[in-house]
Amino acid sequence: MPRFAWIVLLCVSFAGTTPASEVQLLTAARIHTSDPARPVARAMAWDASGRILAVGEAAELAARYPRARRIDVGDATVIPGLIDAHGHVMNLGYALLRADLVGASDKAEVLARLQDFEKTLPQGAWLLGRGWDQNDWPDQVFPTSADLDAAFPDRPVWLERVDGHAGWANSAAMRTVERDLSGDWQPDGGRILRVDGKPTGIFVDNAYEIVDQVVPAPDDALREEALERALEAAVRNGLTGVHDMGTRQGELALLRRFADAGRLPLRIDAYADGDREALADLCAMGLYRHPGGRLQMRGVKLYVDGALGSRGAALIEDYSDEPGHRGLLVTAPGDFEAIVRKAHGCGVQVASHAIGDRGNRIVLDTYEKVLGDAAGGDHRWRIEHAQVVALEDIPRFARLGVIASMQPTHATSDMPWAETRIGAERLEGAYAWRRFLQAGARLALGSDFPVESVDPRLGLHASVTRQDRDGQPPGGWLPGQRLTAAEALRGFTVDAAFAGRDEDVVGRLAPGLRADFVVLADDPLGVDASRLDDLPIRSTWVDGQPVYEAEATAD
Repeated sequence: MPRFAWIVLLCVSFAGTTPASEVQLLTAARIHTSDPARPVARAMAWDASGRILAVGEAAELAARYPRARRIDVGDATVIPGLIDAHGHVMNLGYALLRADLVGASDKAEVLARLQDFEKTLPQGAWLLGRGWDQNDWPDQVFPTSADLDAAFPDRPVWLERVDGHAGWANSAAMRTVERDLSGDWQPDGGRILRVDGKPTGIFVDNAYEIVDQVVPAPDDALREEALERALEAAVRNGLTGVHDMGTRQGELALLRRFADAGRLPLRIDAYADGDREALADLCAMGLYRHPGGRLQMRGVKLYVDGALGSRGAALIEDYSDEPGHRGLLVTAPGDFEAIVRKAHGCGVQVASHAIGDRGNRIVLDTYEKVLGDAAGGDHRWRIEHAQVVALEDIPRFARLGVIASMQPTHATSDMPWAETRIGAERLEGAYAWRRFLQAGARLALGSDFPVESVDPRLGLHASVTRQDRDGQPPGGWLPGQRLTAAEALRGFTVDAAFAGRDEDVVGRLAPGLRADFVVLADDPLGVDASRLDDLPIRSTWVDGQPVYEAEATAD
């Protein structure tokens, strides 16, 4: 008999055809609702539209809804649908279609993976890849075009760094750029690495676009395939919602077509890609919400600085491992303030990427200036990452009503080299989840996929252990900043929903909200923390319908 027979255990309590307006009643060993009014239950009922009618005990709800369609998940645990408060949907899809360089231990492994992937490409096509990280290599130095040229002398190669803030090009790719890349000039907010005036092949932050803009654009079929793959990966990993950070006008149109056709299996809160066409549309036509309830755009994603791994994060003092360098401001402070004021005037929620302590201070100062007397009110403005923050600035988040949108797996990915970058003193305000909570800030959690894995279980694990999946380091890295399992779950449910202004729709399992939930084989609030990264996901549900079900395995 299949072990997961619960997947198909639908016991209808009356004969004949089930009416379209039926109520469905789910029973489980435990339901963690994330609702303070009733934190734990054993049954939940919802209507045909996917709206929760009641949460309580099995006998109580069975008596209230005697004709309900019954779903028994046995000894499983049900939790609210997990919401990734910071992801990149189309980038995830494209990453799944390109050479995967994540975890490559050195340049030789990168080249081997690229050579394998090249076999799938037609002649003349660009070789695109993503996920390399020089910090994982023995020498921990940036690679060069020469490292690629011997293997790929003619085919253009363009490889995105794991953080999305730097690219690695071979000479064939750089030859496609029409402007002269040599000399000592630098683009605003970017950095071309050079030796003796010649580009090495590494392009950081705003310099990245110099090469990326000459890469052939994907056609409609490839864009659709990328979106399909990303959506499937999300629901397979227990996500029922994503805050898509930096959605372009054309990407929103594609998402809208999927929503129109009923092909959007989860909820997407899209944030416009800076001061471009999508924001102009919001200002001209108002905030967008699809009538199906699974797609909306009510915010804008802005950038202030770069990333720590590529030394683009803007710091108040020099990088510890590069004296004289303090990172990059990809948007000048005056320009940033002007865009924030524009968004504010249009009633658009502002979410700003800031990783370094200087970047975070600029955002906080700007928010305080633009909001004026409304600072501290219910504006839901956000800082994305808040990765390295001066200790005196952490209390400002709560005082200004700013949400800290943070990604737990960034800490466990960066911990081998973070102290080398910024020194021990600045680590006191780095990846400081506990300090934010103690200061009264709201903490929305996500992954930043495809920078990190789309799997939110890894975020739960990192939050609670501050260890990698091998249990290193013993006791956890900067263990005083750990979260409890309940706090981590809240960050991926209640507080992520709050960050998207969706708390009256999702984030809890309570009457009147949507029946978005995940069925797990084990209890995330009861298992040892070391097991949080691989909790078996039995199914993912949105609007009371399964959008992912694990395959049954025979006993």
